[in-house]
Amino acid sequence: MGSLLVVGRALPAPSDEHSKNHRLKLWATIEVKAKSKFWCFPRKLKKVKKSNDQVLAINEDPGEYQNALNSMAYYLGSSLQCRMCGFRGRRKHFKLLKVPHKASLIQRLQTLFSASPKILSSYILSFQRKVQKVTCWQGKFIISIGTIFSCVVVSMMLIISASVTVSKDSTWALTEDNRLFLEAWRTVDRAYFDKTFNGQSWFRYRENALRNEPMNNREETYMAIKKMLSTLDDPFTRFLEPEKFKILRSGTQGALTGVGLSIGYPTGLDLSSAGLVVISTSPGGPANKIGIKPGDVILAIDDRSTETMDIYEAAELLQGTEGSTVKLDIHSGPEIKQMALRREKITLNPVKLRLCEVPGLGNDSSRIGYIKLTSFNQNTSGAVRDAIESLRGSGVKSFVLDLRDNSGGLFAEGIETAKIWLEKGVIVYICDSRGVRDIYEADGSNAIAASEPLIVLVNRGTASASEILAGALKDNKRAVLYGEPTFGKGKIQSVFELSDGSGLAVTVARYETPGHTDIDKVGIIPDRTLPPSFPLDEDSFCNCLKDPASACNLDTAALFSR
Repeated sequence: MGSLLVVGRALPAPSDEHSKNHRLKLWATIEVKAKSKFWCFPRKLKKVKKSNDQVLAINEDPGEYQNALNSMAYYLGSSLQCRMCGFRGRRKHFKLLKVPHKASLIQRLQTLFSASPKILSSYILSFQRKVQKVTCWQGKFIISIGTIFSCVVVSMMLIISASVTVSKDSTWALTEDNRLFLEAWRTVDRAYFDKTFNGQSWFRYRENALRNEPMNNREETYMAIKKMLSTLDDPFTRFLEPEKFKILRSGTQGALTGVGLSIGYPTGLDLSSAGLVVISTSPGGPANKIGIKPGDVILAIDDRSTETMDIYEAAELLQGTEGSTVKLDIHSGPEIKQMALRREKITLNPVKLRLCEVPGLGNDSSRIGYIKLTSFNQNTSGAVRDAIESLRGSGVKSFVLDLRDNSGGLFAEGIETAKIWLEKGVIVYICDSRGVRDIYEADGSNAIAASEPLIVLVNRGTASASEILAGALKDNKRAVLYGEPTFGKGKIQSVFELSDGSGLAVTVARYETPGHTDIDKVGIIPDRTLPPSFPLDEDSFCNCLKDPASACNLDTAALFSR
C-alpha cells in the first residue's frame, strides 16, 4: 500500500526576526501510515520529486497548509497532528471548497477503478509531475485547492481499491482445506484465554501459514493446524482428528470401552517423570482391579513410548474392542511393571452413595450420607441432587462428599454441583491474561443442601472441575477438606467441533478460587491430612467409620455437630 504524502512549507509565527534573510524555509512531508499516526519531516522538494509515492504540493501559506491537514482529517475520519511541527488537522474544521467539475472527476475516477490499479498508479505519477510546478510563498507559483482535494481523493481511493482487489483475490483463491485451517484459526482467535497468543502476532501467523504451509489435502491441513497450535506452548490446547474427537465426546456422555484410566500430562506436583501420569482409575474397572494407582506413570502402551505421546493418542490406544488386551509399562514407586489389561465396557456412573451408621454421635447424627463423585459428565449434578434426596429420606443429616480420583470433566456440571451445596457466594473466578473476566456465583436458587454438616475428601487424583468444587466449598467455609493436595489443573478447556468432524480442545480460561488462589500446578491444600491406609471405596469407608480405633476416626463428633 502506497503512502499518501502532502508536501508544503510550515512557516514559524511572525516575529521581529522574521526577515528576508532569516525566514525559515521548511518543507514538511506528512506521511500517513495510519488514521491518526503520521510524521512531518523536513525535506527538500527536490528529494520529494524522486519519490514514487503519491505527492501533493500545496501553497506554503500556513492557512492553506492547515486547511489541507483538515481535509486529510475529514477524509480519514479522525483528527491528525504532526509530531514534529505541531500542526493539527481536525475534520470538523474542514472547509468544503468548491471543486470545478466535481461530478466529471468522480466519473473519471469510477472509470479508472474499473481498470487495473496499475493504470491508476501511472495516472497518479503523471499527475504528480504536472502539479509539482509549485510556487514559493511569495507568489511565484500557485496551485489550486481543487488540485489538493483531487489528489487526496484519488490517493485514498487508490488505497481502498488495492485493498478491495487483494481481499477479493485472496477470497476466491481459498480452497476447502484453507477454509478448514481458517476455521481452526478463528476458533482459537475467539476462544483462547491468552490474547497475546504466547507473545506472537496471531494475525501475522495466519497470513504466513496461508502463504507458506502446504494444504493440498486433509492430512497436510491437519499438520498445519497442529503446527499452529504448537506455537501456543500449551499442552491442553490440542487438535483432534475426527476419530479422537469421538473418543473425547464419548467420555463426557456416560460410557466407553477401555481399561478405566484417566490420564494427563505430568504437570502436577511431580514433573520429573517422562510419560503420562495416571490421574484416577474407574472403581471396579480393569486398571483399578489390577492395582494401578493415581500418580503412577505410563511409560509405554503396547510397546509404544508415551514420552512424546499426547493424551488423545494414548486414549485411542487404551480403548478398543471389548475383550481385547492392551499391555502397559507402568512406573509405580521405585518399580517398573509390565501389565496386561483386558478391555471392558466402562459405565461412567458419576455418583455412588452409601448410608453409613456411625456409633457414638447420638440419635440425630448417627447416620452419615456418603456420596462418591467419580466424574463430571452431563448427568452429574442431577445425580448428586437425587443422591441427596435419597439419603435424606433415610434420615441422613450430615454428608461426606468424596472427590478422590475424580479427574474432572464438564466445567458447567462442576458449577451446577457447587450450587447444590452453597446458599450464596462466589464459586470461581474465570480469568484470562488481563485479569478476572467472569464470576460464577451461587444465589441460593439451586441449593438443596446448604446447611447440613459436610466434609470433602480429596487426593492427588482430584483435578479440574472437582478442584473447582472443592475450592468453592473450602473458601466459602462450607466444608472441611481432608486428604492430600489436589492435582493442580487450574486451566479450563472447551471443546469445539469443526466442519469436517474434527475438533479443537482450547484453553479458554484459567480460574481462581473464591479466595483468589491460582491452583495451577500447585493444587488445593486440604485442611487436614488423611492416613495412607484410609479406604478408597464406599463400602470400606462405611465399615471403617464404625471402628473408633481405625484410620477413619475423623473426630466425627466435632465434624458432624454444629
